[in-house]
Amino acid sequence: MTHVVVIGAGQAGSSLVAKLRNGGFTGQVTLIGEESVPPYQRPPLSKKYLLGEMELERLFLRPEAFYSENDIDMHLNETVESIDAAAKTLRAGGKDIAYDELVLTTGSVPRRLPAAIGGALEGVHVVRDLKDVDAMAPEFTEGKRVLIVGGGYIGLEAAAVAALRGLQVTLVEMAERILQRVAAPETSDYFRSLHEGHGVKIIEGVGLDHLTGEGRVSGAKLTDGSELDLDFVIVGVGITPASALAEAAGVEIDNGIKTDEQGRTSVPNIWAAGDCASFPYKGNRIRLESVPNAIDQAEVVAENIMGAGKDYVAKPWFWSDQYDVKLQIAGLNTGYDSVVTRAGEGNSVSFWYYKGEELLAVDAMNAPRDYMIGKRLIEGGKSPAPAMIADPETDMKALMKL
Repeated sequence: MTHVVVIGAGQAGSSLVAKLRNGGFTGQVTLIGEESVPPYQRPPLSKKYLLGEMELERLFLRPEAFYSENDIDMHLNETVESIDAAAKTLRAGGKDIAYDELVLTTGSVPRRLPAAIGGALEGVHVVRDLKDVDAMAPEFTEGKRVLIVGGGYIGLEAAAVAALRGLQVTLVEMAERILQRVAAPETSDYFRSLHEGHGVKIIEGVGLDHLTGEGRVSGAKLTDGSELDLDFVIVGVGITPASALAEAAGVEIDNGIKTDEQGRTSVPNIWAAGDCASFPYKGNRIRLESVPNAIDQAEVVAENIMGAGKDYVAKPWFWSDQYDVKLQIAGLNTGYDSVVTRAGEGNSVSFWYYKGEELLAVDAMNAPRDYMIGKRLIEGGKSPAPAMIADPETDMKALMKL
């Protein structure tokens, strides 16, 4: 009987074992996770869960009973110490587990501030998993002073929740503008204005020099020499793929665990999916940090374990919720050379990224119709003329007939 072992009980791991069973796989399935709770949604952690609007059980991707009912042997609160690829075994919980096919869905880990600049002080938090959010939740009381380090989506979402809870929020971004790595200046301007309208102080082009405090953080000195008095800090400076276990097992690493089009790694019988995996995409190699990618890629790997021989064709899309704004992103804007604005009513707007005449991506703020049409155009390889997008008289539905 074939034994499939999945390391990493997050969105990708849960999706993969479910797909195996739903696809009729009758072999042995083991899912190993480091946390003490079943696989859960991460996006609501720093929003509805932190705000107290969602109970823990509602975070679960599937009821806990799902795993036992589908004969999935779930090991929680267990760390995999090593993989012996030659013997096809792994060491976890003080015992060896043999596998026929091994899947790494180990996800990613947040970057932390170095201890040398105060990163180890009490009151310095990251936002990644349940224990991170549970640890910071008591800090969110009205009037407290919080510093957000990093102006990417994680930092901005944390700033939004803090502002809604009545905290005094300062966000510092060392790049020239927030979202510089991932979005056009137009999107940065939109979200800067949104946050400042909610009382968030945004400082751009300035870094954190160091945090101060005896045991617990109490202040910060910035690279421009200014100083802040603080009650706590949230660090949102990106994530890195959790690939150390794979690397130690001899698996090739290239911006994460390197896979082929079907999810196989460089080592026979070892696969990877989700945040930890990099894969071929339009002649390049990319790694996508998103829920849709974790689900879709994991399901393709599950099908391939069952013999489908199917290539994973990524359809990148992302979202972010801040205040009353829902940002939806379709496509990847890498290499864009122009941005077209399509204005909507109120705070609804969409920004369309082009490389020459080719449509690459869309950022849609409270513009779900623009997002859906943009997504379908991109996936269909269609590129309307930029002037058509900018023209408020253009019938967007008609663009689908191009």
